[in-house]
Amino acid sequence: MDALAQSLTRDAGDDDRFRIELPSDLARVGDVVDAACACCFPDGRESRRTRFRLCTVLAEAVANAMLYGNHGDPALLVIIEIAVGNEELVLSISDQGDGFDHTAVPLLLGDESLEATRGRGLYMIHRLAEHVAFNERGNTIWITLPRH
Repeated sequence: MDALAQSLTRDAGDDDRFRIELPSDLARVGDVVDAACACCFPDGRESRRTRFRLCTVLAEAVANAMLYGNHGDPALLVIIEIAVGNEELVLSISDQGDGFDHTAVPLLLGDESLEATRGRGLYMIHRLAEHVAFNERGNTIWITLPRH
């Protein structure tokens, strides 16, 4: 297990909750996705579709938090929390930025997503997740995915 996976710590007293804080460094997005997969699917028996959904939404949400929330400032952290249930995964990704109004970002439809220069990450998250919610400030996103 690599250093990032080891730093994805279990919350005290709860074997099914994990947390990691990392600086805004896009080079770490793949590492955090790999670490999350190791925690969410320790037996490696998940479907390819489930793994794809987790990898895609987590990579998009973490990259958005780093780029848009924290404006690429490595002094600002992104906090990832994962709750692993029998039937679902709940991801929480928070940045230390000012937040944004998620309702002001138009959800792309169909072919619009192919040519858009912004909003594609949120489009993919909404398409792949069972449920998406934001806090009022707009600096935390919760994403619910099926585990199987």
